[in-house]
Amino acid sequence: ATPAPPVGTALGQHGVAIMDFVKQYNDKTKDMKGQVVPAVITIYEDRSFDFTIKKAPVSDMIKKALGIEKGSGKTPREPAGTITHEQVKKIAEEKLVDLNTTDVEAAARIVEGTARSMGVKVE
Repeated sequence: ATPAPPVGTALGQHGVAIMDFVKQYNDKTKDMKGQVVPAVITIYEDRSFDFTIKKAPVSDMIKKALGIEKGSGKTPREPAGTITHEQVKKIAEEKLVDLNTTDVEAAARIVEGTARSMGVKVE
C-alpha cells in the first residue's frame, strides 16, 4: 500500500497516521506481493487503529487457479474457462474464514456462484 489515494484519502479524513498504517500493512502483507489483499480497519476515537488482513477475493483465487487474467465479458456464451469441483472445494476451504458460513459445502456454492458470474464453467 502507498499513502496515495484511495488509502490516504480514506484514512486521512479520520485523522489516522497514514504512514504508520502503510508501514504496518506492508509488513503484514510482504509475502503477498502482486495480490489484492483486503483489510478491515477499525479506527478508535483516539485515532489509533487496528486492522485484520483478509484472504484474496474469490474472483482473484478463481483467476489464479485457471491462469486467466479476467472473466468472460460475454457470459455464458463464451466461457472464460472451466473450473473443477476439486478446485472449487480447495478455494472454498481456503476462503472459509472470510465467508459468512462455517460449512464447506455452502462455501463451495458461493465460490461456484462467483465463478458462474465471471463466465467460468463449473464441472
